[in-house]
Amino acid sequence: MTTSRRIACALCACATIALHPSLSASSSSQHALGEDALAVVASWVAVDAVTGYERRVAPALAAALGWQADAYGNVVTSIGRGTPHRIVACALDRPGYAVSQIRDDGYLRLHRIGSGSRHPLWDQQFEAQQVRVMTKAGPVAGVVARANGHFGAQHRHETRVVTADDLWLDVGAESRADVEAFGIELLDPVSRQLPAWPIAGGVAGPDAGRRAGCAAVASLAAAVQASAAQLHGRVTFVMSAQQVLGWIGLSSLIARGERPDAVIVLAPGSATRTDDRRATASLRDFGDVVASTGVSDVRWLAPAVEQAGSHMEVVRGDEIGWLRDAAAEAAGLRVARAEWVAAPAPAPLITTHHEPGLADLADELTALVDLYGVSGHETMVGRAVLAALPAWARDRAVVDDLGNITVEAGPPGPATVFMAHLDEVGYVVESIAEDGTVTLASRGGALGSAWEGQTALLHLPAPADEADAPQPIRGVFRVRDTADTRHPGQMRAWFGLDAAALKARGAARGMPVTNVKHGLRLGRTRYVGRALDDRAGTLALVRALHRITPTQLPGRVVFAWSVQEETGLYGAAAMAQRLGRETVRIYSVDTFVSSDTPLESPHFAYTPLGRGPVLRAIENSGVSPDGERARVRRIAAAAGIPLQIGLTQGGTDGTAFTFRGAPNQGLSWPGRYSHSPGEVLDLRDLDALVRLIVEVATGSDGN
Repeated sequence: MTTSRRIACALCACATIALHPSLSASSSSQHALGEDALAVVASWVAVDAVTGYERRVAPALAAALGWQADAYGNVVTSIGRGTPHRIVACALDRPGYAVSQIRDDGYLRLHRIGSGSRHPLWDQQFEAQQVRVMTKAGPVAGVVARANGHFGAQHRHETRVVTADDLWLDVGAESRADVEAFGIELLDPVSRQLPAWPIAGGVAGPDAGRRAGCAAVASLAAAVQASAAQLHGRVTFVMSAQQVLGWIGLSSLIARGERPDAVIVLAPGSATRTDDRRATASLRDFGDVVASTGVSDVRWLAPAVEQAGSHMEVVRGDEIGWLRDAAAEAAGLRVARAEWVAAPAPAPLITTHHEPGLADLADELTALVDLYGVSGHETMVGRAVLAALPAWARDRAVVDDLGNITVEAGPPGPATVFMAHLDEVGYVVESIAEDGTVTLASRGGALGSAWEGQTALLHLPAPADEADAPQPIRGVFRVRDTADTRHPGQMRAWFGLDAAALKARGAARGMPVTNVKHGLRLGRTRYVGRALDDRAGTLALVRALHRITPTQLPGRVVFAWSVQEETGLYGAAAMAQRLGRETVRIYSVDTFVSSDTPLESPHFAYTPLGRGPVLRAIENSGVSPDGERARVRRIAAAAGIPLQIGLTQGGTDGTAFTFRGAPNQGLSWPGRYSHSPGEVLDLRDLDALVRLIVEVATGSDGN
């Protein structure tokens, strides 16, 4: 169902209400919200409205609701006539950044608008996360840079909590001209790219408490509109612009003629529920304006929230229900039934600047990137690989007891092996406390500071008689309330359920926990997503097989996809035991962790994105022989494929084969922000890597 239809249906469903100047207190049971209502409230958390830039979203929001948007960016509707006149207002805007510098290398710098959130980790929680640059033409995708996870030795002394001055925004640009072509200008606002996130018993997301207030305002307005004939006096509902700067939007509305008899404010959430009357003298400039109308105090309502001010602030359903009921009581509205009204979906990301020739490659990469496969739990990814193989390769595919996949082709003899890995970094359940808090153990080199305070997904196994696993349980990674160091230490998550409820759903020790992800095109040719290491390599092998005729191979070739690479090369070790003595060489198809970012020194691993695949010549666990490098370079040159060469940190599956006498040569693409949720590559490099694999597999040079 489209958003506009959802809104229309919600408005129609509000017909059975009663309005009266007084309202008796509601029982706590009336405050409970079901799953459908929580999903609707969560849609409000996803609304893009950065302080001072509400006008970029207000007209569309007003049109969807049937309200009006004013010059300040307030979204307003007034129902009824005469007195008393009550104003019921929520905060539409949320803290954000503005672009403060556009650099010649295409990176952007950011600065807070106003004071931003008071949470000590609010800035740090942007690192490695996808964001939206709200240009005049619409949102453009970006990702906030993060130091490479593989370069931990270079960053071991960096323990200070990240601030706004440390943030670098990557929009996939190679130059200032690229940035301008994307429509990005100085001062454009920046906010998170996140889905609506209802969880069991509540809603999570940036400023969830304040947006629950706007959901309540929209719901009450729809109910009043449906039965306006019963309304005594007039009610003006306001989604206020520039609350972060002191309720400037609401203040301007009152100052320019909306003289109220009562003002009810649904304020951003706080650690404890607030329901009081605040003297206008305590409300600074906003209070002065209200006082000038003869109103001496403001009814102040704010829901209790958890992780207040973080990117995953949580507001429970009973608090949301209470907030709406309390607002109705304060405005003198008796609401017998009021449906929740959905917010319109955020504007889609602009894609007109994407290079069209890379669309199929990007779509295929997204299909793999969006799958979840924490090390040791790669089944879903393995199935997708098997389904994507050409028919001849699928017929020959062998899956071993661990889940490794191999496809052999060509005449008998010594084997050349191409190997990528199926798994990704993440977490698994270590223990579950009685209150449902889940303590986590890392699987691979997950960067805790890039997961702390983000969305969480607890993945449940498929029942024995079913092929597909149930939908994961939504939750949040817990975040520290105070922080004097960047690194969080022990990671924990919470899913809105206590231990008994989690276990009843099937949760148990060892089950994987990740966060939500979705791969995105970035700029003209770039791509961002979690687990590009090594879904890009996985796709490169699949694509190469579609271009190979098995009967025309000059020698025996094995294409392999391993499991558990991130946690110790276990899958590759098993294959090396079986194939190692028959293998003449192995090509590890994996990321080359590049220092092509402003957060790294270019003294090593400097392989710029967009300049071709990389020969991974030296890594922590080995050095490829000169002869193997020379062979690949000859093949690439003959085929006209650009090729870079370099030294980086980390290791690859091929290491397991070197101890069996087979040299390991990495065939890679340069990647930024490794082992983070925001890994970046250039699709041109990946496309060239596919061509290189085909040429190396089918060439006779050196066989």
